[in-house]
Amino acid sequence: MRRNSRYRSWGRPPAPGPQGAVRLHWRDEQLPEGGGPFLAYGNGRSYGDSCLNSGGTLLDLRGLDRFISFDAETGVLRCEAGVLLSDILGRFVPKGWFLPVTPGTQQVTVGGAIANDVHGKNHHWAGSFGHHVRRFELLRSDGSRLVCSPRENADWFGATIGGLGLTGVILWAEIALKRIEGPAMEVESLRFSRVEEFLELSRASHNAYEYTVAWIDSLTPGPGGARGLFFRGNHAAGHHAAAPSRRKPGLPFTPPVSLLPKVAVGLFNTAVYRWPRRRYAVAHYQPFFYPLDAVPNWNRLFGRKGFYQYQCVIPQDQAGAAIGEIIARVARAQEGSFLSVLKVFGNRKPPGWLSFSRPGTTLAFDFPDRGRSTLALLDTLDEITDEAGGAVYPAKDARMKARIFERGYPALHRFERYRDPAFMSDFWRRVTSGDTRQGAANA
Repeated sequence: MRRNSRYRSWGRPPAPGPQGAVRLHWRDEQLPEGGGPFLAYGNGRSYGDSCLNSGGTLLDLRGLDRFISFDAETGVLRCEAGVLLSDILGRFVPKGWFLPVTPGTQQVTVGGAIANDVHGKNHHWAGSFGHHVRRFELLRSDGSRLVCSPRENADWFGATIGGLGLTGVILWAEIALKRIEGPAMEVESLRFSRVEEFLELSRASHNAYEYTVAWIDSLTPGPGGARGLFFRGNHAAGHHAAAPSRRKPGLPFTPPVSLLPKVAVGLFNTAVYRWPRRRYAVAHYQPFFYPLDAVPNWNRLFGRKGFYQYQCVIPQDQAGAAIGEIIARVARAQEGSFLSVLKVFGNRKPPGWLSFSRPGTTLAFDFPDRGRSTLALLDTLDEITDEAGGAVYPAKDARMKARIFERGYPALHRFERYRDPAFMSDFWRRVTSGDTRQGAANA
């Protein structure tokens, strides 16, 4: 089998082994004969190896990119699984509708959003993406087709949401959009200097602000242990907001080394933190939700070795101590996370058996791959997370060990009974067999 270099993950870890690819174009197609194991592939925005399938065949779903129906009274949209979130926004924001939940990029497919049960800045209000999925059709390798919802084939519904594309191919889905008055956002930013202060701001903002998130300085957390900016916002009524200008040019090539050295990251962090202590603005939704989408191929800034995104969630009763310790370890290691994000999840029960978002506080970092030192730091963060009863996000992982995954996802063995036997991913091989060769290869 020949290696298809087009199909990589966004974090650009070491290239997968040879893998084929077949693009699906029609919902009535069957899976190709032979060439397995299979894995559905959306737009390649998973950071780790959950979208890779060495030795098997990727089923490219970008050919399934059609809108099927829309109910203008209820906001329920039915579309094919390869539709991008940006396609939905472009079509429906002018009509007064918005995504109920959106991650930090609009360049993901609906199928990928379901398979990874993505979350956004409004989890404390709306839960995860899976909470707004009404139903979908699942194609299995034996040719069977299942329409799944919370009431119909409910176990398949729970296994597939957050199921990493391993239960079969999602062909189409129905999701419930939400009404908005226009594209404008009212956003307020506030400076904080302690983990406890961040948690206090989150509690104070819970009922009045639909969207909350914080940026933290992971290189220089300051004497309070965690300095950063807390952002909170709502959709704005009666305001005009111009769409941003054309996207900035991205890197046309991948440089041999990271263009984000620690010194530059440190200067950037200091400059951001020195913004006014409190600032209010009205802006278009795109820079609020998708600041990095303005720079195509921003992942290339990390160089040919790529980067690791690390995201964990810590139960709320352990959050203060564990989050503080994680930030301290990252600062001490000086690995230079360019983007570090802190957010409180709400209390809604996860819709999927392997859903990542759950009650607690979540923290995310981007680390350039510097080999052994980076992997050692990530192992340390795993242990802190595990000891606190937390979990690591599979969609962003490229190296956690099987033990960490099993402890963070107790429904793993129940899920395995619903995994399509003809479907597999590099991630699943690694975390269900104890195979840590990915990490060894990076050492």
